[in-house]
Amino acid sequence: MLQQISNANLLILVGAALAVLGVFSSLVASRIGAPLLLIFLVVGLLAGEEGPGGIKFDDFYATYVVGSAALAIVLFDGGLRTRFAAFRGAVYPAITLATVGVIVTAILVGLLSSYLLNLSWIEGLLIGSIVASTDAAAVFFLLRAGGQQLKRRVGATLEMESGTNDPVAVFMTILLAQMIIASVQTTLGAVVFAVLRETVLGFIVGIGGGLAISAALNRISLPSGMHPLLVVASALLIYGLTVVVGGAGFLAVYLAGIVLGNRPVRAFASITTFHDTLTWLCQIAMFIMLGLLVTPSKLYPALGASLAIAFFLIVIARPVAVWLCLIPFKFQPSEKIFMSWVGLRGAVSIFLAAIPTLMQVPKADTYFTVAFVVVVVSLIVQGWSLTAVGRRLGVALDDPAPSVKRIEIDLPGQLDEELVGYPIVEGSPVVGHGTWPAWAKPVLIIRNEGILSPAEAGTLRVGDYGYFLAPPQRVERLDRLFAPNEGYIDEETSAAFPFKGDVRIGAVADMYDLKVEPAEREMTVAELFDLRFEDNPRPGNRIDFGHARLVVRELADDKVSEARLDFVQEPKGGFAPIRSTSLRRLLGYPKRFARKVTRKPKSE
Repeated sequence: MLQQISNANLLILVGAALAVLGVFSSLVASRIGAPLLLIFLVVGLLAGEEGPGGIKFDDFYATYVVGSAALAIVLFDGGLRTRFAAFRGAVYPAITLATVGVIVTAILVGLLSSYLLNLSWIEGLLIGSIVASTDAAAVFFLLRAGGQQLKRRVGATLEMESGTNDPVAVFMTILLAQMIIASVQTTLGAVVFAVLRETVLGFIVGIGGGLAISAALNRISLPSGMHPLLVVASALLIYGLTVVVGGAGFLAVYLAGIVLGNRPVRAFASITTFHDTLTWLCQIAMFIMLGLLVTPSKLYPALGASLAIAFFLIVIARPVAVWLCLIPFKFQPSEKIFMSWVGLRGAVSIFLAAIPTLMQVPKADTYFTVAFVVVVVSLIVQGWSLTAVGRRLGVALDDPAPSVKRIEIDLPGQLDEELVGYPIVEGSPVVGHGTWPAWAKPVLIIRNEGILSPAEAGTLRVGDYGYFLAPPQRVERLDRLFAPNEGYIDEETSAAFPFKGDVRIGAVADMYDLKVEPAEREMTVAELFDLRFEDNPRPGNRIDFGHARLVVRELADDKVSEARLDFVQEPKGGFAPIRSTSLRRLLGYPKRFARKVTRKPKSE
């Protein structure tokens, strides 16, 4: 008994030490640009049986349990941060990729696996099914950690695909494993019915669970700090209930998160803050456990074939599935290439590879080896290059607002607004301005240790601290007004000219001699920003025209109401040349020009 107690204490010590090591290793990862998920995996490998740590861990059951719970929480968090507005134009392509795309990928990879590993077609298809689905944890994490803003339709499709493609992969994995160990025969109709049953049950329990959580949060008075705990426990309850009744548990928790995230609920700020930390913990736990589970020497026999399968999946299978599935949806070639590249594999694949081991399927070690190698190659090749590929293909938009320090305070009995506070820092778009979006209400300003009303404070200054009332769903948009803008141009040291959102681009281009695409000349400033930023422009977003730059200043009803045209200084200190108009004329252009450029063409 004493030995068991000692072992339990040692387990707590080792687990906590690995978690701490994983956290600090993220500092190294940020310096070398490595995907953090890969770093956590390496920590597990080093602590494992053949690493310096020497820990022997081969408990697939514990891995399955912990992995299921962690993935459920990560998926719930992904849904919690997804807005209904992002679904426009993304639902059908995402569902197609999550179903047809998974099947096509599994078949292609299965055929190659059968040939390279000398397996039957069913065994090869089992390997294809294990690695066919993209990993929601990896996709959510790396897309957001990359610091880039994807085009709305592309980003929404990728996130929805990764959040909904698990049911097909899980079902195929379990079905094929049963067929191998028991020679189970089944018809195509039975397979389709089973998939539909899992999906329908996942939808019903997930949506119903999300509504139930929001109702409980708003109607039950809980002690302070209990709201996030209720949400996490409810998410796991939804997952467990769905799986027990034969539904798709991962789909259910993702949908429950979407429902909750798009409804007004109490303590939403504390819930999302808690989930930020919990999601990190889940990522660390999953990947460290997976690293511990691997014995590197057992990878060698099938290493060559596994590497070939991994690169075939990245270069051929995933792109073929994406291009076939997206034919009806009019995506640009560059967008299809990027979506092919973001077929990240992660903990889901290794989690699925544990199923054959638990079911005692012959050659289970081979399935696990292939899955592990595929995940490592995917994290290194795709995860490391994700940001660069997005920018190279023009799919990642400039995102000039980095993270901002924000304090959120829930208001008792108030669901429509919350109180948020920001420090005013150098380079923020709000510096020197006293106007706000109609939905943001200034409450008080702290300046030089004094508390001022908005009227007393006037325009904001660097060093101030401002508190505002804003709808919870729009707080992230308010963030961008207070974030230091790397592309910020001081209007006192550059030629800056304001324009209303209804000014035609062609008229601006003619006056300032800008090169504009013919198709964009008849657009207004607001319409051009909607086109370039997928109907989601934000203060600070910019469009470059050589040495000139059009920058969003203000929004009204999510449309650009005012922008400014900046002429950026050249390295030698001079402004970019402006032909046909003198600088004095530009600085004092008459008001009649504004009336001229806003006038509709006669053809209209």
